[in-house]
Amino acid sequence: MTTTMRMQRANRGSHFRAYRLHGDDPLQLDPFMGVDHAWMSEPTFPPHPHAGFSAVTYLFLDSETGIANRDSLGNSTLIEPGGLHWTAGGSGVVHEENPAVFGSATHLLQIFVNLPRERQSAAPFALSLAPQDVPVVQRPGVRVRIPLGSFDGVSSPLTPPTKVTLLDVSLDAGAELTIPVAAGERAFFMPIVGSAALNGNGFGIDDLGAPVVPPVTEAATHTLVAKAGGAKVAVFIGQPLGQPVYSNGPMAFANRESLMAAAGAYQRGEMGRL
Repeated sequence: MTTTMRMQRANRGSHFRAYRLHGDDPLQLDPFMGVDHAWMSEPTFPPHPHAGFSAVTYLFLDSETGIANRDSLGNSTLIEPGGLHWTAGGSGVVHEENPAVFGSATHLLQIFVNLPRERQSAAPFALSLAPQDVPVVQRPGVRVRIPLGSFDGVSSPLTPPTKVTLLDVSLDAGAELTIPVAAGERAFFMPIVGSAALNGNGFGIDDLGAPVVPPVTEAATHTLVAKAGGAKVAVFIGQPLGQPVYSNGPMAFANRESLMAAAGAYQRGEMGRL
């Protein structure tokens, strides 16, 4: 049965605001660990570590500028509007993301995805997807961008270390889209603009509701319908990893020993610096 999670507003001064979707139980969104839907126009977060999971940044096409991403592996990447960057933290990496042009607004998703236990201590790495390489499926009144995973037989060219799907769905008023979810997969739907209904139940950016569909034993389909004014919805689908989560915030592992080892490695500077 579909449940509705509440997003929380978060602001840092006038240059960063966000709607955050993070479960009280770290397994509530498994294999995802949380999502921030944010706008940023100035540097907000200093260089910081990630280990044991992946930090993924997706920019919406309406961003006024890109995101400058750099990390302690030596990567320096411009994430353009419509593009995606995946940082697999693994054993540990330090990174920083700022608007490419200060004062211009970026509109983004910051997505935290858990890594399978056997990959949590592997070497960190990064993947990037340019906007022009994101596949698009068009239907009457509907446009679906596919930065991760697949939809309607069309697949993203990225092969990330955790298999997940992200769909950026734009619907005209009254338009409808059916989304399949395979047996054993979890799905959740985050409103980005406007309001929609999922299987007849309304949700939207104003009421801070985000429907979550738990894993079921049989494949199912779910129907999105935009309300007046149209809607944009981010759809997340993935197979739960079903492993413990021990976290100190920027790091998360399936056991406490690995978490403590990573925290110590960061304090000793072993994850590199910017």
